[in-house]
Amino acid sequence: MREHMIVVDLGYGDAGKGTVVDWLCAQGPVQAVVRFNGGAQAAHNVVLPDGRHHTFAQFGSGTLRGVPTHLSRFMVVDPLALASEATHLAGLGVPDPFGLLTVDRDALIATPYHAAAGRARELARGADRHGSCGMGIGATMAYALDHPGLGPTVGDCENPALLTRKLYALRETLGVAGPPVEDCVAAYRAFAERVILVDSSFTRALLRGHPVVFEGAQGVLLDEWHGFHPYTTWSTTTFANALALLDGVPAVRLGVLRTFTPRHGPGPLVTEDPELGGSEVHNTTGPWQGSFRAGHFDAVAHRYALAVAGGADALALTHLDAPVSRMCVSYDIGELPVGTAGDLDGQDRLTRRVLQARPRYADGVDDWPAAVADVLGVPVWLGSAGPTAADKARLSGAITLERV
Repeated sequence: MREHMIVVDLGYGDAGKGTVVDWLCAQGPVQAVVRFNGGAQAAHNVVLPDGRHHTFAQFGSGTLRGVPTHLSRFMVVDPLALASEATHLAGLGVPDPFGLLTVDRDALIATPYHAAAGRARELARGADRHGSCGMGIGATMAYALDHPGLGPTVGDCENPALLTRKLYALRETLGVAGPPVEDCVAAYRAFAERVILVDSSFTRALLRGHPVVFEGAQGVLLDEWHGFHPYTTWSTTTFANALALLDGVPAVRLGVLRTFTPRHGPGPLVTEDPELGGSEVHNTTGPWQGSFRAGHFDAVAHRYALAVAGGADALALTHLDAPVSRMCVSYDIGELPVGTAGDLDGQDRLTRRVLQARPRYADGVDDWPAAVADVLGVPVWLGSAGPTAADKARLSGAITLERV
């Protein structure tokens, strides 16, 4: 691999970003995996040929191959969850997980107080829950927006006095309980001493080495500005954050899709079909997020995602081994228009239209890479018929990196 790569899910998540990133890291020297959105709510599954499995949340999905992770300024970092993830990685044979980690000082921190506030808000919605993951990501972003300069950051972990003041103010403002502030400060200080904290210029230095893989979280259809509001995430899930970090340096924009369209929790899923099955081995019902759902491949929704994301250079198509042959090629309401970023009222109206949409299907699909390339207008470059890197292959006739 010679090009920088940006990996983004063009659905509602769960398409296989983790296993694609693992495969990319297996192709040759990779300088680092850079995370550029979301936080500890991510769940990117990687299975090695020897059977070892890890669900990556904040560490990059190349960690089992020794590839370093950089958490950029766009991440919401949860140091307590990072410690748990590092413990599991060490149990799988990663000698020093924290030694593979660098973190931007400007990244926000998700605390137990944010998590408590976010869960309380989700519970108050009753039957109208949005599908929060219960990790406090939304509450972290909301607090930082409402209180500029007062949201705790990774860099604050190097200044215990400042961090203590911010955490007391945060807990009081949110009106929640939780662990003593002093305990949090001690844990966050230990985190800051264990990992390497850097400033934003660090990304530019990374780009001067071997190729970098930018690993996105969630999916474009959950994007904070263009997703189906209010069933969205407080995160920009398109290529935008990665492109900002690249600052003009070329990279391949790789969209990831399944041969069917899944989502977790409530919200539109026009092609949902209970006959496609429920939970998977690594995708189950979450206590906060809700059930794992599956629908037929939804070309209308994925075309909308591509339009929102500004297009893609190539696709990775997973689950080629799934017994599916139906594709939604159109809705009875037509194509989905891309609105103005930030117009959440407009997105809410779009969501209500999508909830009423009826799919029109094409049956008998057997050449999925060709069919997907045809309906989306983007070549399928990588195919996957199983969970490991050995189950993946560059597809005949697809574009090569040299041509991208």
